[in-house]
Amino acid sequence: MLAREFIGVPAVFASEVMQRLLQLVEKVAATNATILITGESGAGKEIIARAIHHYSLRSSKSWVDLNCAALPENLLESELFGHERGSFSGADSAKQGLFELAHGGTIFLDEIGDLEPRMQVKLLRVLDGASYYRVGGVKKVSVDVRVIAATNQDLKVAVQEGRFRSDLYHRLSQIPICVPPLRDRRDDIVPLALHYLAQQGFSGRFSEPVIEKLCAYDWPGNVRELRNVVMRASVLAQGPEITLEDLPEEFMRTAFSTGLHQFAALSDLERTAILAALQQSRGHQQKAADHLGISKRTLQRKVRSYGLVAERVAG
Repeated sequence: MLAREFIGVPAVFASEVMQRLLQLVEKVAATNATILITGESGAGKEIIARAIHHYSLRSSKSWVDLNCAALPENLLESELFGHERGSFSGADSAKQGLFELAHGGTIFLDEIGDLEPRMQVKLLRVLDGASYYRVGGVKKVSVDVRVIAATNQDLKVAVQEGRFRSDLYHRLSQIPICVPPLRDRRDDIVPLALHYLAQQGFSGRFSEPVIEKLCAYDWPGNVRELRNVVMRASVLAQGPEITLEDLPEEFMRTAFSTGLHQFAALSDLERTAILAALQQSRGHQQKAADHLGISKRTLQRKVRSYGLVAERVAG
């Protein structure tokens, strides 16, 4: 397991896939290429962005980050590129934009897929090295900034649908990095859960049933959801060990529902396999059982439990 801290934020990498990803991060960090990080919400895209800056030649310079979906277009332009005094109502003084503040360092633009078309054009020009004006300004500003962007959207689809500029997409994705969801790197679940438990100052442990439940769950909210579940469980815990009763009710309901769906899917697959084996053996149960690798008695029990038609299972 690897435990690191990137710009003040701790990170845990236990799975092989994430350790390989970190090796890639160290390699691309040495370049000045623009990087597009993709992945589901809560998967850890910002941690990867911070790691890139941490390992880069710009690590001693500024790190600036912005969620592009958090501001309306008029405020976003001022936030990124700055404004001059009196350029709009409330602009009582001049203000540097985030690009100026990040000069020599890195700017991280999260939720880049939510940029409005006009802002996409302006960002593209800056990425291409062009100078720009502050809002209401008459003097051009030039900056040297490494741009890292992230999104949970499929920007290729957004380009096809006309919601995102093709040229900007290709400019942003000089080096694409995809962060896998937590369900595809289950070896990270327990180390991350223990890490978040320690962050809460909880000196106890998880019970074995809790660990099994955490590992079996698909975590649609990814690392962010895991952190919230552990945080709430540590608060609700009645003793030194976190038990199933301490897990949030909505998590247990969702986990139980997920388990039922998974069981149903497996049952459907098993029923289909039994029918196929019986058809192949022309209803001879012993031959079908041998093909499936189970005993004839087990096959007969499953035939009854699935209510298979009698004539299909004769023999």
